[in-house]
Amino acid sequence: MAEPGVKDHRSEQVRVRFGRAIRRDLASEVSRLGARKALVLSTPQQSDLAFEASEVLGPLAAGIYTKATMHTPLDVTEDALEHLQASGADCLIALGGGSTIGLGKALAYRTDLPQITVPTTYAGSEATPILGQTENGVKTTLSDPKVLPEVILYDPELVTRLPIGMTVTSGLNAMAHAAEALYAENRNAATDQLAIEGLETLVQGLPAVVATPEDLDVREATQRGAWACGTVLGQVGMALHHKLCHTLGGSFNLPHADTHAIILPHAIAYNARAAASELTPISRILKGDPPGAALYEFAKSLGAPLALRDLGVSEADLDRAASLATQKPYPNPQPVTRDDIRALLQAAWAGDAPAF
Repeated sequence: MAEPGVKDHRSEQVRVRFGRAIRRDLASEVSRLGARKALVLSTPQQSDLAFEASEVLGPLAAGIYTKATMHTPLDVTEDALEHLQASGADCLIALGGGSTIGLGKALAYRTDLPQITVPTTYAGSEATPILGQTENGVKTTLSDPKVLPEVILYDPELVTRLPIGMTVTSGLNAMAHAAEALYAENRNAATDQLAIEGLETLVQGLPAVVATPEDLDVREATQRGAWACGTVLGQVGMALHHKLCHTLGGSFNLPHADTHAIILPHAIAYNARAAASELTPISRILKGDPPGAALYEFAKSLGAPLALRDLGVSEADLDRAASLATQKPYPNPQPVTRDDIRALLQAAWAGDAPAF
């Protein structure tokens, strides 16, 4: 039974816990896995949290590695693998957002070591068996049960440290998973329900977080929404939105959450032409129609970034991005053509309302 203030959720493969200061249970979670030494992973910016976790672990700590970075570049993974092998760790703790969680997954994919993740954003990667990696400016993804963490600890105290701007873009990133799940080829009634639950929770929770960022109850609610969105991401296939974001992120080294936030309304508007009925929950939840325009207005109301040019993308880059995003066919409800994608990217680059 969970202690007061801590709520457990168990799925077939993953132990998921929510609660204030739950990160202080790391030592017991490591022992519960039967591990003896854990390597703590973080980005350079979150090294203070890695040191704190190491102190909590005490003799169970095998050290820290603080070089995680965006898009999980293979050279960083190779460096971390050497550090891991030298440390003698038999368990991984990824403490951070998508960059750190991605590194933990990459190491688990190579070693099959158990993972504990402690998310500090709403990205949702921790809830999926999906790993995205970048080499020579190209991002590729794979799915393998080995990369799914054994334990996820959602501590609302940690996301209060997330600046409001990053809170908004990270939350919109999570919503993108649920939005595309609504028209996925392999969707079903259960995934639809999970996607809608995640969208409803975040649409209600994100404005509340912007208004009262220190409210731990609101923060935990948004974490639950992010968990639902991340879980559905791991159960169905993604389409145009994620293809565009991976192309832009891997090829132009753009910030992950900001890119998702900007592209989301445009990709949904594009696909609403072929999946209008599947996307009606978005219009209902946001009280606006069509769904792409409703998402654009919601993002705008939260002060989210709206233009790729503000991320450093030049207009001259759009032709290359459109070509890269249409090189290989992939499942999508609306046929994907280079001219249409180029028009979509133009609107996203300028920060205009969706073109479709």
